Amino acid sequence: MKNTITVGTTAEIELTVTENKTVPNLYPESKLFQPMPKVFATGFMVGFLEWACMEALAPHLDEGEQSVGINVNVTHSAATPVGMKVRAKAVCTGVDGQKTSWEVEAWDEKELIGRGSHERFTINTDRFNIKMAKKADSLLRLNC
Repeated sequence: MKNTITVGTTAEIELTVTENKTVPNLYPESKLFQPMPKVFATGFMVGFLEWACMEALAPHLDEGEQSVGINVNVTHSAATPVGMKVRAKAVCTGVDGQKTSWEVEAWDEKELIGRGSHERFTINTDRFNIKMAKKADSLLRLNC
């Protein structure tokens, strides 16, 4: 990771909530999710907040690097219906080697819908994929 990322680095992103981002679509294979309200799912909101952090961090990564989420602590305080726009904001609050810390917020067109903190860790993609392939291979050997 380049040494250009600093506390205060920010990014904002926006999207319109579609039906495929609602609670019943979070785990379509679960009969428990199916009768839930068709509102922006907490799981999708968490991913949306991560996305804002990734956007802020992207210009500061070297070729062959990406970041992965390692800690999420957020509240989801208001429901958002299909068709409403949501906006996520990420502000870097700390840089410790490959780990970055973020303050995150999500808003819909009416109100604050979520806020909290998030941490990401910068990885070398090739090394990470090799490690995961070895892990998957070890599972295959155990099951044989």
